[in-house]
Amino acid sequence: MVRKIGNVMGIVALAIVASPLLAMAQEAAVPVVRMTQSPLSVGLIALAANLGVGIAAFGSALGQGRMAASAMESIGRNPNAAGQIFTPMLLGLAFIEALTLYALVIGFLLQLKI
Repeated sequence: MVRKIGNVMGIVALAIVASPLLAMAQEAAVPVVRMTQSPLSVGLIALAANLGVGIAAFGSALGQGRMAASAMESIGRNPNAAGQIFTPMLLGLAFIEALTLYALVIGFLLQLKI
C-alpha cells in the first residue's frame, strides 16, 4: 500500500515539475516585445521562485511547530519556568518567520526577472 502511494506521489510530483516546461514549449501567438530570455529560462525562473517559497513556508511551519511543541512540553514539565521559556520562544519564532519572509522577497525578485 505504501509503495502504491509513493508511486502516485512520484507521478504527481513529476507532473507538477514538468507542467511549466510543457506550457513554455508552445510558440506565442502575439509577438512579445521584451524577449531577452528564452521561454525555457523564464519557466525555470518561475518554477524556482514558486518552489523556493513553498519549501521555505513548509520548513518554517515545521520549525515553528516543533519549537512551540518543545516549549509547551518544557512548561508542562516545569510550570515555574514559563516566564523564562516564553521570551526566547517568541524570539526564535520571529527569527524563523524572518527567514520565511526573506524567501518570499527572493521569490518576488525572481518573478520580476521574468
